[in-house]
Order: sequence, then structure tokens, then C-alpha cells
Amino acid sequence: MSQWKITKLAEPPNVDSCILIEGLPGIGNVGKVVVDFIIEALEAERIFDVFSYHLPHSVFINENNLVELPSIEVYFKGSEGKRPNLLLLAGNVQPIEEVASYELAESVLDIVERFRGSEVITLGGIGVSTIPKKPRVYCTGNCREGVLKYSDGSRVSNRLFGVVGPIIGISGLLLGLAKKRRIVGVSLLAETYAHPMFLGVRGAREIVRLLNSKLALGLDVRMLDFEIKRLESRKGMRKREKDFLNKSVAFLKQRKGGPRKDVTYIG
Repeated sequence: MSQWKITKLAEPPNVDSCILIEGLPGIGNVGKVVVDFIIEALEAERIFDVFSYHLPHSVFINENNLVELPSIEVYFKGSEGKRPNLLLLAGNVQPIEEVASYELAESVLDIVERFRGSEVITLGGIGVSTIPKKPRVYCTGNCREGVLKYSDGSRVSNRLFGVVGPIIGISGLLLGLAKKRRIVGVSLLAETYAHPMFLGVRGAREIVRLLNSKLALGLDVRMLDFEIKRLESRKGMRKREKDFLNKSVAFLKQRKGGPRKDVTYIG
């Protein structure tokens, strides 16, 4: 029996197809940045809240200096022009237990099937040892057709074997479990600096550009350009913090064998 409670907040529309895009926290929060940006830009409607006692045992301090429980939410935005119906999985946490991750993935796929979903896209970051100025995007999935849809005609690489390790968490499980339900599953992973405090907005921008091209989302990427400039000029990226990042990289290089060239996506 699943330990996840799905609360309906709005009457789900009756649609004949949809695509799910997942962006929960992970390395560089790349996927989260993308999905939060899409939700805000398209003014998507929150239709489900997802809760479980398997979420992290903590609360967050919000802008009003009050506490909030961890949250996972599902949003919907109807089709317009060539843009398909979209389900958007967002939140500020992931499950902390393996069984709970499987149960959440199955619950999300139940929602996808309810909306006659034909495709699942998971998003995330690939941790690298230096800050990438032009992050590369990689694509994998549970079937060749899905991968080619996003890699053909783009600079996206679909050669991950031996480069990227296991995809851990919801971003990986959704793909594997979707295959059992005969739902196409694709993961888009952008390079980002593997530091716990680093926000991978540049990688997120590359994924947004790709989704714009493939799904006709009509998003204005200039908003992310503005965010990149803001982050790079704010106090958090002052010289002493840049020095800290450089020292971290230098430390990695001094380790036996130097920094790893292969990377593992977690999240």
C-alpha cells in the first residue's frame, strides 16, 4: 500500500494526451530551476499536492519568516498551438528512502495515465569538477525513439555510457517504471558544477532552449539570462567565494589520479 497522499486542489481537465516534465531538486537544482521557470512563465495551475511521512524530517523558512512543510506538487497547463498539454512535477524535496522513491514514482505515473500521458521527461544536472561556461546537455531514455526525438537536429549528446553513472532518485525511476507501462521516458541532463551551494542556471537555460525547440513552449529565455547575470554579480559570487571555488577545484586536482572525468547524476 502506497504511503503517499494525493490531494486534489482543482478539477483535473479531461484531455486525450499530455507530457509530464519532472524537475525535483538534484545536483545544481537544474531540473527544479527549469520546471519552476516553466510553471511561472506559463502560469500553470496547481492541481495536486503530494504528501508523505517519507519526506525529509524538516521544515523550510519562507519569505514571511514562517515555516512550511516539504512539498511536492503537480501543475497543469493546457495545450496552445503546437504546445502539448503539460503536467509539471515540482517541489523542494525528494523522498529520502528507496522504497518511498519507488512509491512516489508509481503514484506520479498513475496521474500520468489518468491524463492519458504519452511521454515522461525528467530533468537534472550532471556534476563536473569546474564551472561550465557552455554546459553540454545529454539525453537518455527508456526507448531509442524518445532519445532521438530530443537529440536529432540538436547539439544534445545521446552517448552517455561510460560517461554518466546511475541516475538516482525520481528522475531515474520514472524512466524505468514508465517503460513497464509502455510510456516513453526521456531524461535531459545538463552539466553543472558539483558544489552543494551552486545553482546551475546556465545548464537550466540550455534545457529550456531545447524544450522550447522540441515542444514549442514559447518561453522567453532572456529571463534566465537576467538571472545568470544577477547571480554572477551578487555578493554570493564575490571574489572570496570565487577563490573558495578555485581552491576546491585545486584540491580535487591534487587527489590521487586528479578529478574524475566521469560524472554521476543524483536526483
